Amino acid sequence: MAQKITIDPITRLEGHGKIEIFLDKEGEVERAFFQVPELRGFETFCLGRPAEEMPRITPRICGVCPTAHHMASTKCLDDLWKVEPPPTARLIRELAYNAFTLEDHFLHFFYLGGPDFVVGPAAPAAERNILGVIAKVGLETAGLVIRLRREVRTMMQTMMGKTIHPVFGLPGGVSKGMTEEERKTYRATADFGVEIAQAALQIFDDIVLKNENYVDLILSEAYTHRTYSMGLVTEDNKVDFYDGKLRVVDPEGAEFARFDVKEYTEHIAEHVEPWSYITFPYLKKVGWKGFVDGPESGIYRVAPLSRLNASDGMATPLAQAAHDKMYEVLGGKPAHCTLAFHWARLIEALQAAERMQELLADDRITGKEIRNVPTSTPKEGVGVVEAPRGTLIHHYQTDEQGMITMVNLIVATNHNSAPIAMSVEKAAKGMVHGPDVTDGMLNMVEMAFRPYDPCLACATHAIGQMPLEVKIFDHSRRHIRTLRR
Repeated sequence: MAQKITIDPITRLEGHGKIEIFLDKEGEVERAFFQVPELRGFETFCLGRPAEEMPRITPRICGVCPTAHHMASTKCLDDLWKVEPPPTARLIRELAYNAFTLEDHFLHFFYLGGPDFVVGPAAPAAERNILGVIAKVGLETAGLVIRLRREVRTMMQTMMGKTIHPVFGLPGGVSKGMTEEERKTYRATADFGVEIAQAALQIFDDIVLKNENYVDLILSEAYTHRTYSMGLVTEDNKVDFYDGKLRVVDPEGAEFARFDVKEYTEHIAEHVEPWSYITFPYLKKVGWKGFVDGPESGIYRVAPLSRLNASDGMATPLAQAAHDKMYEVLGGKPAHCTLAFHWARLIEALQAAERMQELLADDRITGKEIRNVPTSTPKEGVGVVEAPRGTLIHHYQTDEQGMITMVNLIVATNHNSAPIAMSVEKAAKGMVHGPDVTDGMLNMVEMAFRPYDPCLACATHAIGQMPLEVKIFDHSRRHIRTLRR
């Protein structure tokens, strides 16, 4: 019987990764490792660039979440030059960002994460994809989802110049305003978004919640980690994707910290392991205790369920009702069921669509004042948004001419890197049993990372030397030599 199982590549995520599973003599999982064998060195090769280029450079990190990097970078430049965008620009930015959040959440649920539930975790691999989802939900429903994504992406292209790599964000504002005709078109798209988001939640209700085995899987210990949770919140602690304070709650739901993103270095530190290009952030005031969960460990999670955990509720009424139903099923707030990230993602999609309606109802959104031109000397700035997969922080320092001298990016997958590693190992120990290891078992291990919607291209980075460590083991797995570069 094989003593090692390799899943390479792992599927339905952005970037390249693999999972190594080591079995003991009885065929049970001894250890499992989530590995990321790729590097994107954006923090290093941005050095020496003019700061105003950053919102056009950083979206190239990833083709899935370029709008998140563009917006975080633009907000970082606002802070760098100490300039506030006028109300119209602020409304336009937030509208574009909620449109992106809506579209990206649907992309993940229907194309990446959803097949595990909609089609089935043990279904044949050839069916666990968008085609399998279409077969399950029906051509008409699938057509409506595809139509919504097309309409939202057309809206994003009109507003931001490009769908994949936006170019409209400027320090102090945006490059393009909105006409009344465009506003009318966007209102129809927002209304359609609310309709389809509610339909997606109904699909989740009909297919997942009415299947007792699926609910048991969501609530199972194999997919549970009791960590701290972090997310952006409004002044009254409601979920916000574009702006607000960062709030952290402990595993029992009590507020642990609430702070401005400019203070993030007082609360968050990054642990480094020699075998990974991904850093492992943790809460400074708790400390790094290793890859373990619980209130004594500084590990925390971001992304949809964590955002909801960190808040006092949703910012829009329909999403709030869906929020209340989810926590009732999960047994109260906070919830630590990793697979429930998929459910929370649909609730957030509904809030994004409702928030689009609210923003488009504000007459200031078609105003003419779309930028305040910066006049101060740049030095240091920090910007934050909630990427669909979690909190995204951009931090830059420049010389007096505005040339970049330091870049630190903490992306959602960085925040979640330790929890992902823990989740993969725990799922492997709970789901993989010898002597016959099936494809369905291995997919259920992959299901442990998909709820985080990881973006490995965004998360892998290095400042200075690239770390490389190779450990050599003999036939009995005894460590005999380490090679470092």
